[in-house]
Amino acid sequence: MIDSHLHLWSLDTFVPGGERPYSWLGPQHGPLFRSFGADEARETLDAAGVRGAVLVQADDTLADTQSMLAVAAQNPWVLGVVGWIRLDSPADARKQLARFAAHPAFKGVRHLVHDDPRAGFLALPAVRESLALLARQGFPFDVPDAFPRHLGSVVRLARDLPELTVVLDHLGKPPRGDAAAMESWRTDVRALGREPNAVAKLSGLHLPGVEYTADSLRPLFESALEAFGPRRLMIGGDWPVSTLGAPYGRTLDVLLELLSSLEPSEQDDVLEGTAIRTYGLAAAPLAEG
Repeated sequence: MIDSHLHLWSLDTFVPGGERPYSWLGPQHGPLFRSFGADEARETLDAAGVRGAVLVQADDTLADTQSMLAVAAQNPWVLGVVGWIRLDSPADARKQLARFAAHPAFKGVRHLVHDDPRAGFLALPAVRESLALLARQGFPFDVPDAFPRHLGSVVRLARDLPELTVVLDHLGKPPRGDAAAMESWRTDVRALGREPNAVAKLSGLHLPGVEYTADSLRPLFESALEAFGPRRLMIGGDWPVSTLGAPYGRTLDVLLELLSSLEPSEQDDVLEGTAIRTYGLAAAPLAEG
């Protein structure tokens, strides 16, 4: 398989007492509050039988993207990088995109909308202009943790910019344990699935207070499968964030158990094909090789 969602970060750039990257990350995150580098990631993937991964930004900074591209240049197992550009400034976005697009590993853009104080971020005219630029150049746009503030906006974005591939990370972070909120999530997911330019990741589904098992995740999986179908779903480990909920191998085993109900060709799509198509990865699907 190809892991469509993996993070790296280094605490070496932290400046005590000053502004630092990865501002969301602190001692309250326990074992996550340390550096996670390429060597450890490669060992983790190897142990789980994963042949490659897409690195995804964990900070709304150019430095984070530059760091991932540097790792990609030295590590063939990095099949792509989803980085960050300043979407709320089209002039900056244009320059930054031109710079990063020159790197063959640069495959998409993400912004931490859940940490942005602007509830209407995805509807800002400047952001829409930058996202239209992404669409014209064929780069997809990942949206993390969209529910509840942004999932409806993601639907409107996909509808308004049909040439933009919109990637819903972590299934939008379903609100398990709240029946009314879950129905709202399902409504939005179905609506997003009706837009042919939208895809979703089976990733980041370790939810507080919910046991991480195939049975507990099955309702989410079935909703996603109904909305998107296997050709628009991809698998992601969300390492190392997912280690707060389960070891990496266990995270994948649960997802693979869910996928076992699909036909082999459908499993191939979720495990590799969708990621290859969405991000334009230079990796032939194993089913073809």
